[in-house]
Amino acid sequence: MTPPLIASARLINQRIADTDFTQPSEIVRWMGAMQAQDYFMAKRAIGLRIKNATDKSVEIAFSRGEFLRTHLLRPTWHFVAPEDIRWMIRLSAPQIKIQIRARDRQLELTEAVFTKSNLILGKFLSEKENATRDEISDMLNNSGIKTDDSRLSHLMIHAELDEIICSGPLKGRKQTYALLEERVSRHKDLNHEESLAELALRYFTSHGPATVIDFSWWSGLSLTKARQALEMVKQMLLHENSGSETYWFKDSLINDVLIENSVHLLPAFDEYLISYRNRSVSIDSDNTRKAISSNGIFRPLIVINGRVEGIWKRTIQKDIVFIEMTLFRSPEKTALKAIESAVLKYGDFLELRTRLSLISKTSAG
Repeated sequence: MTPPLIASARLINQRIADTDFTQPSEIVRWMGAMQAQDYFMAKRAIGLRIKNATDKSVEIAFSRGEFLRTHLLRPTWHFVAPEDIRWMIRLSAPQIKIQIRARDRQLELTEAVFTKSNLILGKFLSEKENATRDEISDMLNNSGIKTDDSRLSHLMIHAELDEIICSGPLKGRKQTYALLEERVSRHKDLNHEESLAELALRYFTSHGPATVIDFSWWSGLSLTKARQALEMVKQMLLHENSGSETYWFKDSLINDVLIENSVHLLPAFDEYLISYRNRSVSIDSDNTRKAISSNGIFRPLIVINGRVEGIWKRTIQKDIVFIEMTLFRSPEKTALKAIESAVLKYGDFLELRTRLSLISKTSAG
C-alpha cells in the first residue's frame, strides 16, 4: 500500500471525495466524533461531507440537537451524535480529567467545588432550560463560585464529563448549555469493553487506513487500551503494510482507486489531518509548520489529490466571501480549474458569492 493510495482511501472513507450522506447527524455518527473547537469551521467540516449542505442547514440541525458539541476523547470540543454521547463520555472522561488535573489544582478547583457547581448548575438549567456561557458565569458568581481566569471553562468541562450538561439550542448567534438528561433521550448503554470496541470500529471504518498509534492519538486512549480495542474488532477489519507500519481499515480500498484532479478546501482542525498521529501520508514534513502553528493551531487546508498543498483564509464582506490562498508550490494547470470549483463550492455552502483574491506561493524554508 503506497502513501497516495492511503491518502485516496482516507478521502473516500471520510466522505470528502464523495458522499451518500444527506444529513449532518449521519456524518457525525459515521465519523464517531469530529473535532469542533472552532465552531464556524467545524460546521464546514460537516457540510463538505454531506450533499447539498449550507452553513444555515447545518446550524439548524445543531440547534435542534440532531448532533451535539461537548468535550470528549481529548480535552477539546467535539461534535457527537446524541445516541453516542453518554458512552463516549464515560469512556473518555477519566483520561481527560487526569490531563486537566494539574490546571484544576492551580485554579483551586477541588471535587467539592465541582460537586457544588454541578448541583447549582443542574438546578439553574432545570428552571431555565438553557443558558449562555455569560448567563451561567453570572449565576455561579452570584452563588459564591468564582469564574475568573480559566475557572469557568474547567467548571463547564467537568459538568460535561459528569453528564450534567451538553450543548443547547442557539440563542441568536450565541451557543447555550442545556441539561443532558433533558436534551438527549436514553439509548442503549455500552459497557467499557463494548465502548472500546465500538470506538475502534467506528474510527477505522471512517478514518482508515490508519495505524493503532493513530487511533490512540485520536481517541485519547493509552496505546495499551487502543491495542486492546483493536484486538476486539480486528476480525472485522482488513490490514495492509506500508513500510514498517500496519494500516487497518474496514473495506477493500475501492479496487486501489487513486484519486486524481481533486481539490478540497478543508476547514481548520479538519479530521483529514488532525485525526492521525503520523501525518506524512498527507503532508510533507517541510510544510507541516506552515499548516500547523507552533502552538497547535491547524490552519484551513488546500488538499490536492490527497496531499496538503497549501493553506487558505477567508474574508466576508457583505455578500462576497474572499478566499486568499497560499500554495506551497505552483499548481499544475489541471488543478487550477479544480481550485476554482472548490472555491465555488465553499461559496455555495455559505450562500455567498465568491472571489479568489490571491493565489501565491510560499517562499522556501
